[in-house]
Amino acid sequence: MKEGMSLRSRIGIAFITMIVVPVLITGLIITFLLNIKLKSITKEYGIEKPTFSMLYNTSYMVSSRIDGEINYLRDIINQDPEKMNDKEFLSEENGRLAEKNTYIVLRKGNYIYFNGIPGVEDQVILQNLPSYEEAYGRESNYYYLQAEGEHYAGQLDFRIGDEKNVVYVVTAVTDDMIQIRSWGPDIILLIIFILVLTGVCMAYWIYKGIVTPLNELASATRKIRDGNLDFTVRTNTNINEIRALFEDFEEMRARLKVSTEEKVNFDKESKELISNISHDLKTPITAIKGYVEGIIDGVADTPEKTSHYIRTIYNKANEMDMLIDELTLYSKIDTNKIPYTFTKIPVSDYFDDCVDDLRMELSEKNIELAYFNYLEKNEIIIADAEQLKRVINNIISNSVKYMDKPAGIINIRLRDAGDFVQVEIEDNGKGIDRKDIGRIFDRFYRADASRNSSVKGSGIGLSIVKKILEDHEGKVWATSKEGVGTTVCFILRKYIEAQEQQEEQHEQNTNNRRRRGNSKSGKGLS
Repeated sequence: MKEGMSLRSRIGIAFITMIVVPVLITGLIITFLLNIKLKSITKEYGIEKPTFSMLYNTSYMVSSRIDGEINYLRDIINQDPEKMNDKEFLSEENGRLAEKNTYIVLRKGNYIYFNGIPGVEDQVILQNLPSYEEAYGRESNYYYLQAEGEHYAGQLDFRIGDEKNVVYVVTAVTDDMIQIRSWGPDIILLIIFILVLTGVCMAYWIYKGIVTPLNELASATRKIRDGNLDFTVRTNTNINEIRALFEDFEEMRARLKVSTEEKVNFDKESKELISNISHDLKTPITAIKGYVEGIIDGVADTPEKTSHYIRTIYNKANEMDMLIDELTLYSKIDTNKIPYTFTKIPVSDYFDDCVDDLRMELSEKNIELAYFNYLEKNEIIIADAEQLKRVINNIISNSVKYMDKPAGIINIRLRDAGDFVQVEIEDNGKGIDRKDIGRIFDRFYRADASRNSSVKGSGIGLSIVKKILEDHEGKVWATSKEGVGTTVCFILRKYIEAQEQQEEQHEQNTNNRRRRGNSKSGKGLS
């Protein structure tokens, strides 16, 4: 499974991103713009190392520029005050300062001797300044001039002889400075815009990670609702919870598909069973009716005939009873209600008794039974004696059904297989085709496809064998060669003394398997 993140982490990342990203982006943009403005201050005002504080403290920046130029002019005046009467000198100095948006205004009395501010008339300047009498002697003052834009003026008093003069260094407040002061609303709008943009991006990220997979899941649900199970549920999301939900949903779909297929097969097999049982019951019932009618009609007119008819009726009734027993056991297999009573069974003694019972029965059918025991005398298994007898009888019965030789032979061998006891039941019947040998333990499977065959049976005998042995933690298989015969082998685990706990665990495991069930039992030979 590829690494992903939890839904809580995804929401947390989205929340933090919506807070941090707008702040970072806004900070970077503002820092970028302020650096541009600082460069413009250096260019326009000549301040070599401007600071961010100058951007929002205009008076400080302007006063710094004005004070520097006033000190420069004071030095000139101290050396040669007559230069201030030279308009050519004043024009040169004004041109130098104009590159920095700074200008010289020289006032003599109540008139302007030199006006270096472009586009601003002398009268306008006088209107923004105090009277000559008020102005002279107030060098520390700064004046605000509203003339063709915002201006600040610093004052320097000096004398040329007895004449009082006032020179003003005037600095224009540029559009950049005004723009910086108006950034507040713009920054708020910028933050709102970035917040909205970040929110949209995060919402899309969450939508893509959560809503899109849920839509895929809804589509898969509709397919299942419509009976379509032939698809695969997959998602590319990296959210752990969503991915786990998809994996569970896919497992549910796969199990539902298997369950549906098993149900279809089960229904098919049940119909086949009913058909088989009906066919096999019809034959003895027809015979019974015929013989009963013969007795009623007086056909059995001698005691010998009557006795023969009655024995035949009895044998056919026994056949019907056996078929009904198989059907009853089949229903118990499907509902996992086969009754087991596990006990310790001495293998040799148990099979000695079984062989004695079978030998007489088989001899009547002209079948020789040979028995070979290669086990130690004291070998013990844990098994249900009654159900194990059913296993042996079903295998022997199957061999008898398909015995095509005049003199039949069935061999039973007991072998040591390490922790297991291996039982081999071999016959010299007609054998089984290679393509059929792997399916003989499937329910209802019959190698003889024709129902008109003289071979009778429900087709579940060997499937019962397989189910019982699996409940005993055993295994069954078969080998065969056509025209030669078939060997059915099964193994049962040995019981080891002083391991009572293992015995209890064995019985518990068997009961658990019975509860879980195994609908895919093997089918009988046909």
